[in-house]
Amino acid sequence: MRPRVEEVRIQGLGVIDEAVLQLSPGFNVVTGETGAGKTMVVTGLGLLFGGRADPSRIRPGADRATVEGTLVIEAGGRVAQQVEDIGGEVEEGELIISRTVSAEGRSRAWLGGRTVPVGTLTYLADDLVAVHGQMDQQRLLQAARQRAALDRYAGEDLVKPLRAYRQSYKRHKQVSALLEELTAKARERVQEADLLRFSLDEIEKAAPKAGEDAELREEEERLSHADTLRTAATTAHTALLGDPMSDSAFDVIALLGQARSAIEGVRDFDPSLGGVAERLAEAGYLISDVATDLAAYAESIEADPVRLGVVQERRSLLTGLIRKYADSSEGVLAWAEQAAARLTELEGDDDRIGELQREYTELTGKLTELASELTRIRQSAAERFGAAVTEELTALAMPHARVVVHLTQSAEFGPEGVDEVELRMAAHPAAPPLPLHKGASGGELSRVMLAIEVVFAGADPVPTFVFDEVDAGVGGKAAVEIGRRLARLARTAQVIVVTHLPQVAAFADQHLVVEKASDGSVVRSGVVALSHESRVRELSRMLAGLEDSELGRAHAEELLALAAADR
Repeated sequence: MRPRVEEVRIQGLGVIDEAVLQLSPGFNVVTGETGAGKTMVVTGLGLLFGGRADPSRIRPGADRATVEGTLVIEAGGRVAQQVEDIGGEVEEGELIISRTVSAEGRSRAWLGGRTVPVGTLTYLADDLVAVHGQMDQQRLLQAARQRAALDRYAGEDLVKPLRAYRQSYKRHKQVSALLEELTAKARERVQEADLLRFSLDEIEKAAPKAGEDAELREEEERLSHADTLRTAATTAHTALLGDPMSDSAFDVIALLGQARSAIEGVRDFDPSLGGVAERLAEAGYLISDVATDLAAYAESIEADPVRLGVVQERRSLLTGLIRKYADSSEGVLAWAEQAAARLTELEGDDDRIGELQREYTELTGKLTELASELTRIRQSAAERFGAAVTEELTALAMPHARVVVHLTQSAEFGPEGVDEVELRMAAHPAAPPLPLHKGASGGELSRVMLAIEVVFAGADPVPTFVFDEVDAGVGGKAAVEIGRRLARLARTAQVIVVTHLPQVAAFADQHLVVEKASDGSVVRSGVVALSHESRVRELSRMLAGLEDSELGRAHAEELLALAAADR
């Protein structure tokens, strides 16, 4: 199912006070008297899809203009997914878009019930609508759109080589970026590698061990206070076992022995003292062991200035490494391991550069071949397209106009090849082909766009087309041909046209008229969908200036019959 605009509500825009447009999936035409506000319908649609907000278009006396549109879209389709990605909602295949413009020029937009930047509507419009109006930025005037449309027109012939080109181009970009990074930073890489080598050599010479810094710190403390430690151990030993050179018996072991003897002498009188005696015996053994350990410790402690100097020098070396690379000897070892891996990577860059350069050369050759094939296919499609559009223009009262597709090749590879596509038009045989916006007037440009859209129908998947003044300066048979081609375009897309020609209006599936009413000095407009009888009256007015002219009504019936037969 192709998306389409189902309903548009306009408030406070130009002469329109409030209007509702119920649109059909096919060919919709909007007519009305001069000054009734027909162009405001196109303006409203433009605002709905991200067009420029002009506060001067707000209805006098209104504080804002509001446009709200209901679109029918495919649930789960591309557009629905885009809306859901930004947090909007699509309910039962219907999408609500809203836009307000204040008298001060402030603009706000809503998409699926969520406030969004106006640019989001513009982005979404690329997949929904093409507005061709006198003052609008034409979609097909964008270079990227012209190339994309030509590629779709080229069809299956282009699909496979373009896919292959895009894959090669993506890899070519990656390789180019890697080469640029590696070669541009060659000096930095050399400097980094030299620094890593110096650091690794420094660490290798020092040969630190895990936990070594803590062990050395303890040993330095012990050596620095050797005399104090030995004196303390000796003093404690003497207190426990006594001084062998002294006759005093007031050492801990002797005193414990006396206490134990006193208890042993009376334990028979009270069994509970037996436990006390045993504990005193244990305490004596324990104190004896401690005294032995203290003696051994005092014996082991020696003041060794040479060893102290060695330890201090080693600690200084490790401290320097830790200050540079980590917070411990373990950290220094871990840093060295990472640095060695990085150095290996840097030293392998030269080989990698050589491999990348070879791949880059191969990819460049492949891209050149694929780009040439794309150019050949596009050139063939461009010739067919130019001839088809020129033929359409002949039927649209531009018999001397000629449209060509101008292809130029860029010096650089692009994501779609090297081709730059530009649609050009020559207004008459002696005129040089110029870009569309320079080679055609406003009214001619709309007809050129109509011819292009008719030729592109089915190739350019925009579901809704809006044309304003497509029939400017045209009448008679050419007007009938315009109506016929709009009807043809409506077979594959929704078409909305603002026109003043009955020959065009007769081909519409849905006829809307902008009615103008006046209440004193206030002029307002509304939009009404016409029945068959009302449509005959409106076409008669457009033909003869009189709704009830018998001749005009007969001509109107004839036009409607012609359009019906053409379908």
